[in-house]
Amino acid sequence: MTVAQSVLPALWPALPELILGVGVLVLVLYGSFRGERSAEGVNVGALLLLVLALFVVMSQPGTKVTTLNGSFIVDGFSKVMKALILLGSAASILLSRDYFQRERIDRFEFPILIVLSTLGMMVMASANDLISLYLGLELQSLAAYVIAAFHRDNLKSTEAGLKYFVLGALSSGMLLYGSSLVYGFTGTVSFPGIVAALNDTTVGFGLVLGIVFVAAGVAFKLAAVPFHMWTPDVYEGSPTPVTAFFASAPKMAAMAMTVRIFIGAFPDVTAVWQQIIVFVAIASMALGSFAAIGQRSIKRLMAYSSIGNVGYALVGLAASSQAGISGVVIYMIIYLAMTLGAFAVILSLRRGGQMFETVDDLSGLSRTHPVLAFCLAAMMFSLAGIPPLAGFFAKFYVFAAAIEANLVALAIIGVVTSVVGAFYYLRLVKVMYFDEPLAPYDPMAPGLRIVLGLSSAVVILFVLLPAPLVGAAGAAAKSLFAGS
Repeated sequence: MTVAQSVLPALWPALPELILGVGVLVLVLYGSFRGERSAEGVNVGALLLLVLALFVVMSQPGTKVTTLNGSFIVDGFSKVMKALILLGSAASILLSRDYFQRERIDRFEFPILIVLSTLGMMVMASANDLISLYLGLELQSLAAYVIAAFHRDNLKSTEAGLKYFVLGALSSGMLLYGSSLVYGFTGTVSFPGIVAALNDTTVGFGLVLGIVFVAAGVAFKLAAVPFHMWTPDVYEGSPTPVTAFFASAPKMAAMAMTVRIFIGAFPDVTAVWQQIIVFVAIASMALGSFAAIGQRSIKRLMAYSSIGNVGYALVGLAASSQAGISGVVIYMIIYLAMTLGAFAVILSLRRGGQMFETVDDLSGLSRTHPVLAFCLAAMMFSLAGIPPLAGFFAKFYVFAAAIEANLVALAIIGVVTSVVGAFYYLRLVKVMYFDEPLAPYDPMAPGLRIVLGLSSAVVILFVLLPAPLVGAAGAAAKSLFAGS
């Protein structure tokens, strides 16, 4: 008689997630015992946790390893995307400190929620089946709903949190329903299992419907058209550091999740989902370019900008090739730098304790704060895709991949919408350099300086030293296609 033995799975591939999970429990206990006096210590502890997790992620080998019965995968792609997620979350904490102190909402729960959300995002980047992906998504989303309404005495903030929660629950339901259909017609939730099942069966209407619902769920998390409706209101209503967080780290995780699903689970049915991605990309690029033209609020403008940028990144995914995924990763790296740099400037527009967040508040910034105006102008030129800044190369790589995949019309539409979008980016530069100056703003907080300096370096110096980032993106894409 043999006795069944249970073997514990190897946990070292999930070491960064374990560090964040155990660390956040320690921070919760510390914050509970110390009360509101613990805010400074918890902020520092959360930053140290994120930096330690980043170090561990970068130390992991780029070879493909699975654990937890194949539901968790670590490879070159997850390594790069996790690094971006951790950098975005750490930058968000740096951006938030001074703002929350001035607004008198400096509570220890905020960095803890950021770390919890980051833990969910890292699981999304390494998910190798539909269940682990959904668990990571919900962990990320639940924390995000709370921090959107973190300024609970502010009506706009609580409204933003409620809108995000209601629409987020709807999108989660759609994703779950699509996942159940995929499971019903393939008999498995594992991505490699789905690939094997699709090799042995024809793609019926039910499976196509499942893929459509899954695409709808991920489109919401990406804030892609037609599931973008929450983005402008949530971006405008949330506290500005929270808006910066939403525009950075969760975008990295959502794009990682999208690539994982379509390239990891459905590589042999590209014809089914490629037309969905092409439609979503075109609609997002068009709406992001045209809807932002009349915006006066910088935060709403950045919301529409993020919608448009998701559309450009999806052009690379639509190519469904190694070059296309490499372009997506490069785009997300550069987008992270551009977005964090822009929000660092937005958070510095403070005079006498009052925040300013409209386009007109940038009037004459070049004469009162020349360095600040130069950095923001670099971000805007880069977002518009003007060479030799990094944003030009981000669009170049995804458009080149689309042309290589015979999606010439998609690339042309992307170029046209880029020209339209350049209008509202360059309008901000015009206001800063040619309008009459306003009174000077308060000095910039140290955390904002760090984020702005690093972001500006990436955006401006990418043309001189592109090899490290391009090489990392190429390795990430190669690992994703290895053995597929």
